[in-house]
Amino acid sequence: MKGKKVFWALGSLVLVLSAVWLLAQPDPQAKVDCEAIARKLVTQCAAVQEGEMIYIEGGSKDFQLLEDIVVNVRKVGGYPLVSFGSDRLTRRWWTEVPEKYDTQSREPWVKLWNLFSAGIFVSYNEDEAVLADIPAQRFAAVGKANAVIDETLQKSNFRAINLGNGLYPTVQLAQRYGLSKDELARIFWDCVNIDYAELQKTCEAVKSVIAAGNEVRITHANGTDFKVRIAGRPVLFSDGVISAEDIKKGYAACQVWLPAGEVYVTPIAGTAEGKIVIDRNFLQGEEITGMTMVFKAGKLVSMSAKSGLERVKAFYDAAGEGKDEFAFVDIGVNPKLGEGPGSRILNYVMAGMITIGIGNNVWAGGSIAMPYAFQGYLPGGTLTVDKKPLIKNGKLIR
Repeated sequence: MKGKKVFWALGSLVLVLSAVWLLAQPDPQAKVDCEAIARKLVTQCAAVQEGEMIYIEGGSKDFQLLEDIVVNVRKVGGYPLVSFGSDRLTRRWWTEVPEKYDTQSREPWVKLWNLFSAGIFVSYNEDEAVLADIPAQRFAAVGKANAVIDETLQKSNFRAINLGNGLYPTVQLAQRYGLSKDELARIFWDCVNIDYAELQKTCEAVKSVIAAGNEVRITHANGTDFKVRIAGRPVLFSDGVISAEDIKKGYAACQVWLPAGEVYVTPIAGTAEGKIVIDRNFLQGEEITGMTMVFKAGKLVSMSAKSGLERVKAFYDAAGEGKDEFAFVDIGVNPKLGEGPGSRILNYVMAGMITIGIGNNVWAGGSIAMPYAFQGYLPGGTLTVDKKPLIKNGKLIR
């Protein structure tokens, strides 16, 4: 399974000359100031410096934005390199390339990634089910082979800006949440264009509560009752900006997801206990309903669901050591997403959203380094830190 923060898990490094973009036609999904967005991504979010090589990835629908990113990287003396992606390319990569190459040495790519200081990744996938028929064992094999790339980026404190964060406007995603694509695009860009200084203050306030705590408890009317100890664990957040202080802290602090607005903590190993019920989730476009996860001594000991469990189990069974470890608690703090037309959206950054996960948590400052990850959302949940509410019935308390 492709984990939320492991953006290179598929290994699709198809580099193209910028001239290829001349053949592409942008998708008029939203009227945005691409130049302003590109300038913010390059100078404020990624903090690109003169002399750095910057990897840029996106699809044809964002032709203008990608052009603007390239130019803005050069404006500060950086060296941009563009990679092209699409559902069609992804599909052919997995169905036409012989399976024996899934585990081929990644050494040439390791050498290439060592050249880059940062990357700006613009989501391009349109169809979540484009690889739904590919056996889970192949994803596990590719993820294992790509581990050396992950390790390389972690050691080099690679800075990553990911524009999308599970909310990038597509027809499929808009229909899921009862919105038009234009409505979803407006919500998305409103969330991206939030005042980062104010968002940082919110993130800092939530972080201070968690950092001072010993135990997190999560409850919900759906039967969720779960607790985990966090005393002494690092608390990180994605506020849309990579600062000089973040760079000093290292890799986990240098990962940004836009829209921003998440505060997250990894657990003390072996302390997760209780039951978590995920009412609604999705995997490769398939809906999962009524999923129940039971944890004992920090590990997942059982999972069940009313529907959609088969694909989840396939990925879980194919994964390696660490797949059963409770990985993180993520709290959404972006006030632009919540009430109104976007209230049905399931996303990490929604103010008052609680997200939990198993598997990979290196991105959050943890030590579970593996390609597998699975996460679920608890909208309307209550989260307390040492019995004091931080989120009550889905409402963030500040």
